[in-house]
Amino acid sequence: MQTRISPEYNSSVAAQRAEQILRSCVHCGFCTATCPTYQLLGDELDSPRGRIYLIKQLLEGNPVTQSTQQHLDRCLLCRSCETTCPSGVEYSHLLEIGRSLTAKKVKRPLTERIKRYLLRMLLPYPARFSTALRAGRFFKNVLPKKLKQAIPDITGNTQWCHEPQSRKMLLLNGCVQPALSPSINAATSRVLNKLGIELINKPLARCCGAVNQHLDDEAKAQLLIKQNIDQWYPLIESSEVEAIVITASGCGAMIKDYGYLLRHDSDYAAKASAISLHCKDISEIIAAEDLSRLQITADQTVAFHSPCTLQHAQKLNGLVESILQQAGYQLNTIRDAHLCCGSAGTYSILQAEISQQLKTNKLNALQEYPADIIATANIGCLHHLSSGTQTVVKHWIELLDQ
Repeated sequence: MQTRISPEYNSSVAAQRAEQILRSCVHCGFCTATCPTYQLLGDELDSPRGRIYLIKQLLEGNPVTQSTQQHLDRCLLCRSCETTCPSGVEYSHLLEIGRSLTAKKVKRPLTERIKRYLLRMLLPYPARFSTALRAGRFFKNVLPKKLKQAIPDITGNTQWCHEPQSRKMLLLNGCVQPALSPSINAATSRVLNKLGIELINKPLARCCGAVNQHLDDEAKAQLLIKQNIDQWYPLIESSEVEAIVITASGCGAMIKDYGYLLRHDSDYAAKASAISLHCKDISEIIAAEDLSRLQITADQTVAFHSPCTLQHAQKLNGLVESILQQAGYQLNTIRDAHLCCGSAGTYSILQAEISQQLKTNKLNALQEYPADIIATANIGCLHHLSSGTQTVVKHWIELLDQ
């Protein structure tokens, strides 16, 4: 794709990077076939190809409007288009640049600014989120139906296993997961311990930075990323831990991008790359081990939803399914398994109508054939899907914890 970047962006490293990505796009349109929002809305500007064109216009100095911002905001950043693209266009990085530059030119409506501010002030802080959730649970009986559905009760075994092992790995607790579903990390500790791996649970990490990165606050995201690197890098460098284990695929996708995000930072570039290299989704750890040591006797049918951050961002499509089948679970075939469920971090709050439609479509696909359990690999997807079905929805690692 030919571009003529406006002189106002001559000194912008981000704009120069955007131009590189734009030039790799041949405008073939393959991406439209796998874009959830284009399939739902039927508007070219709500497809990757359309959004790429909008970003090209922006960089070439054309007027930027609230309509431009709306089409960019409607993107789920599911990266299904990246899996489909024959030219290897790094669409997600381009969209982040486009959103950032647009936010500097277009002022969002007051209600949107308030929503984004509250999300940035709540979600990345476990103590604040936990306090808010406890209050919600206390008043749950008097809340409207929609709010009740959004406040889950604590279920499952929350007992950690602290038995010492020679192999050690560090766990990223996550911001909302310990409060929403503490059984996930606890199950992970028990499963890994059976495999001879001790999971270190230290409150070292801040938020991975994804919430701020996607909500117009790149400066705060960079600060959180650097704070995490300062905490983790000494453990990696000294070989005190062999990996950083992630049980939320959304966090994993973000941390694996640290090397890219800090590539121009002379103080952190090498450290960030090392952290990205040592960041492992729990499925990558389990897949390398002998599952017979878990002694699982499975007799259930599972409908597995592979989160976008697992299959498209981390390129781990099929790995969890293989693990579950090795463990003896029967897996249903899922129609349109590549499509997003509509959770997408804060998308379910900021783009609620589209999110709900995508959730309905995803649940229809997951429940097309009878299943005992719906399983997934990301906390956001888990609770988004749970709010629309009576079928039990669990993190897949809990299925190995028997």
